[in-house]
Amino acid sequence: MTTASKPPIKLNPIEKLKAEKDGLAVLEELEHFAEIGWEKVDKKDLEQRLKWLGIFYRPVTPGKFMLRLRVPNGCLNSEQMRCLAEIVQRYGEDGSADVTTRQNIQLRGVRLEDIPDIFRKLKAVGITSIQSGMDNVRNLTGSPVSGIDAEELMDTRELVQKLQDMITNNGEGNYAFSNLPRKFNIAVEGGRDNSIHSEINDLAFVPAYQNEEFGFNVVVGGYLSAQRCAFAIPLNAWVPGNDDVVELSRAILTVYTENGLAEGLRSSRAKARMMWLIDKWGVEKFRAEVEKEFGKPLLPAAAKDEMDQDKKDYLGVHPQKQEGFSYVGLHVPVGRLSAETMFEVARLAEVYGNGEIRATVEQNFIIPYIANENVEAFLAEPLLEKFTIAPSTLTRSLISCTGNRYCNFALVETKGRGLKIAQELDKELDIPDRVRIHWTGCPNSCGQAQMGDIGLIGAKVRQDGKTVEGVNLYMGGKVGQEAELGKLVQKSVPCDDLLPILRQLLIDNFGAKAKSEE
Repeated sequence: MTTASKPPIKLNPIEKLKAEKDGLAVLEELEHFAEIGWEKVDKKDLEQRLKWLGIFYRPVTPGKFMLRLRVPNGCLNSEQMRCLAEIVQRYGEDGSADVTTRQNIQLRGVRLEDIPDIFRKLKAVGITSIQSGMDNVRNLTGSPVSGIDAEELMDTRELVQKLQDMITNNGEGNYAFSNLPRKFNIAVEGGRDNSIHSEINDLAFVPAYQNEEFGFNVVVGGYLSAQRCAFAIPLNAWVPGNDDVVELSRAILTVYTENGLAEGLRSSRAKARMMWLIDKWGVEKFRAEVEKEFGKPLLPAAAKDEMDQDKKDYLGVHPQKQEGFSYVGLHVPVGRLSAETMFEVARLAEVYGNGEIRATVEQNFIIPYIANENVEAFLAEPLLEKFTIAPSTLTRSLISCTGNRYCNFALVETKGRGLKIAQELDKELDIPDRVRIHWTGCPNSCGQAQMGDIGLIGAKVRQDGKTVEGVNLYMGGKVGQEAELGKLVQKSVPCDDLLPILRQLLIDNFGAKAKSEE
């Protein structure tokens, strides 16, 4: 008798591409690419593998690339910000930057021929973009007020940096984790208000005490995508607040990477996130496999976590735990930055603070260590007219992805349109409480539409016999305590019809009232 052989495992096109050549391999070819010009770069290298270095070819802006950095815990300093400003400044009107929903910075308008020099400049100030795109661990998030919040449980900055160093081989590139079945998000929370949105991360460490020792409960599998949205589930594991966080992350990434092929994750991009492996195995088997790789028993989860506060946005003036100092949260409208505003943020951080700048998942900035006697002068600076500490209600909590101005996946323009609509509604309505409106240009949900009180996902819709830009409208998303995914309430709304629909939603569901005419 002959034993029937198993049918060959099918690989999706991206897996075939990675099998031909690892994405990190193009790091050694950058100088060559810069010399020959982007038009002559192999299509697979140009459109896919460069993403392993954080370099994104954009068909909507050919020759003008996006560069995604790594900003662990959202922490920058004035020297780094000035370096980033100088990079985008060289490109004039084409150059800009965005603060992302992962406390990260993306530079736009970058030319491929300049990348080797840009990388040297970034390395000199301690910034890397390595493994920031495609099937890699994305920017690591943590509380933006780590080390300055009087109520925090742990300053996570050093731990998060160690985690990044492990994943990226100290920024040099790590082949051990450059071939995940799909992208992967990790967050480490040291505060009480879930600043990291733990529920939508593939792996999140949530503060919790075990026998009076501080550490983290572990949740796994959360993500948002076009095909599926899933909240993270408990792993029933607790680790102390030390390097076990790094080692457990290594174990989980290894289990995910090494089992992706056998368990079919590498055949379908739509079913490749880690939650699909957990679904197939069950969380108990997944935990057991992780424990084997971890090399020692995992302690069961603590009975409760310590995230017991409502979600904050950190805007305004707040006292630090360091006596005599305050941090100030600045609202950056839809996260969009110019070279001019970046230079000014760097200057303010140096003149009034200690040079630190913190990014938030709400696409804003925090400048800490402002002496209390200097706060009034800081607030009088011209930049704070644009990056205000007290924006109007809808504008304050507006989140937006890049939109179709720069992203070929986006079906609609988001940032400019979203800001204009929010500002118009703020002028028309008195709205008693914050309402979080999230715009995302396509179902990939980079703008996290399912997490907004109102979520808008770009779509092409028919109106008067023509195809126009529109949205699918979601409501009910919650973050923090009692997190909940928003539900689709209306499909195919033309963007030109959106303003009156949102106005009525705000009146009917959020207590808004028309401002009296004077």
